[in-house]
Amino acid sequence: MAVQRSRTQAVSVTILGWAVGLVLFFPIGWMVLTSFKTEIDAFATPPSLFFTPTLENYAAVNSRIDYVSYALNSVYISFGSTFLCLILGGMAAYSMAFFPTKRTDGTLLWMLSTKMMPAVGVLVPMYMGFRDLGLLNSVVGMILLMTLVNLPIVVWMLYTYFRDYPKEILEAARVDGAGSWQEMVHILLPTTLPGIVSTSLLTIILSWNEAFWSINLTGPDSGPLTAFIASFSSPEGLFWAKLSAASTLAIAPILVLGWLSQRQLVRGLTFGAVK
Repeated sequence: MAVQRSRTQAVSVTILGWAVGLVLFFPIGWMVLTSFKTEIDAFATPPSLFFTPTLENYAAVNSRIDYVSYALNSVYISFGSTFLCLILGGMAAYSMAFFPTKRTDGTLLWMLSTKMMPAVGVLVPMYMGFRDLGLLNSVVGMILLMTLVNLPIVVWMLYTYFRDYPKEILEAARVDGAGSWQEMVHILLPTTLPGIVSTSLLTIILSWNEAFWSINLTGPDSGPLTAFIASFSSPEGLFWAKLSAASTLAIAPILVLGWLSQRQLVRGLTFGAVK
């Protein structure tokens, strides 16, 4: 009886998991499907499930805008800001986790509170500051901005991993004469690598998907793929088939990255959960 009940529960959980997965994947699947339709089929009511696939939307996207330049800008911004976040956030998290003060908790809460403020509330001062510093329509400016935007999340995640790290190991290293830099580089970083990798992947995804700042602070020379998608909005309206093709091209690289690194991401997010 217990075996039968356990088997029933396993089947129920599997069905529920597949159902949730299909619901979450449906918008992406429908977007990809629409990208192979003509504009007439894309606007059909009710939606047409059977149609003749076409690549004319992808041809139109590639002929209108240089997809590669936008993709390269996304790579530069995402990976550049992630690198800076790991350097700055790693040092901050190390200091807070192993050398806490009475202000550490307050500082962490203050950093997290900055993520609760709507971005539009600081758009004007940010725009004016970027203009005066010559960072408008600049990849460097977007790298710095994405670093500032994602730094609180990076500090919090790395702080959580470092805080749960056995301090006895570092104390033993200090007894052997290791300094703070040697502790961090040769002991802490290699042993907390899953957490660092998951933090890196999450930061890359957040930077890649950022649309608000890229649309308002970049131009044709520095725009990432989110600006590439927005460029398909015109006074004549939205061309859903071409917009779906542009969106598919924009999310394809990050979807492939997430699929290839899903094991590392899950391992990192659960790092330290089981002692």
